[in-house]
Amino acid sequence: MNEMREVEVAVIGAGQAGLAAAYHLRRTGFEPERDFVVLDHSPGPGGAWQFRWPSLTYGRVHGMHALPGRELTGADPGRPSSEVIAEYFTDYERAFDLRVRRPVDVTAVREGANGRLLVESSDGPWATKALINATGTWDRPFWPRYPGQENFRGRQFHTARYPGPQAFAGLRVVVVGGGASGTQHLLELAPYAAATTWVTRRPPVFREGPFDEDAGRAAVALVEERVRQGLPPKSVVSVTGLPLNDAIRQGLADGVLDRLPMFDRITPDGVEWKDGRRVSADVILWATGFRPAVDHLAPLRLREPGGGIRVEGTRAVVDPRVHLVGYGPSASTIGANRAGRAAVRDIRRLLAEPAGVPAAA
Repeated sequence: MNEMREVEVAVIGAGQAGLAAAYHLRRTGFEPERDFVVLDHSPGPGGAWQFRWPSLTYGRVHGMHALPGRELTGADPGRPSSEVIAEYFTDYERAFDLRVRRPVDVTAVREGANGRLLVESSDGPWATKALINATGTWDRPFWPRYPGQENFRGRQFHTARYPGPQAFAGLRVVVVGGGASGTQHLLELAPYAAATTWVTRRPPVFREGPFDEDAGRAAVALVEERVRQGLPPKSVVSVTGLPLNDAIRQGLADGVLDRLPMFDRITPDGVEWKDGRRVSADVILWATGFRPAVDHLAPLRLREPGGGIRVEGTRAVVDPRVHLVGYGPSASTIGANRAGRAAVRDIRRLLAEPAGVPAAA
């Protein structure tokens, strides 16, 4: 489809942040398909959740916050989170008639005519006065590079393609990463694997006691400051530490969470350190996180010298027509909800300006 269509707002991505933004657009009078459009590359509703491994049950999900206007109730904690949340998102899209278009791949966003942005996609081109980018990070898993990696004879997985613990039965597994995924993988793998080794760049920080609102605000402020400076955002979890729950305590007591510093090179049959220590491995599992999926915004030249996109609230400082939700401090589920509301509020003000939508700075 090559016919140019015009909307007031284009939303890219229909995960938590994109649906929250679409909800607030709908709630404040914007009509889907007439005033705004939601483009999502996934095959179905559920955002990144639909791709999570089957053993991640809903009861083990860390901090899933309900979408605005509709609670998620009565979910079986024993069901895979991918199923529970996909069904919830499906119901949500229908309830609010958000008319998400999928699967649609957005290839580029660039300057268009008459002060509009041109969104190029597999669904054809869209001309929009404002853009809400809610593409998250799942499509950009971060794979560190280490000497000798290409010669490793075993298998390498990333969290994004983690197949579940049974796939590692009888194998020697090195898990890389000190975040929530790394510890979850280790605890889940240990009963199946022949041996597990945990390595992280920095010693993990375990948090005892409740995580109150003040602590939450302080953590988000640290992430927010990086974004304001135009640096690549860190995850909120990276500054909150890991909750010291019963499972973590047991893992520490059993030695499963006995952390080693990062290895220096990968050998054909394992990993090794400069001091001569070696660990044999059949599998390296990279629980090393993700990076923001924003390459399609490259034509707008939003990146700062520091490598990130400088954002005030949700608005890209370089171009006030562009809002990033689920980016940096709003990368948590509750943060994504708030960011969706804030972006719509700012866009309504922008569209109401007598001079019209300003061009890119």
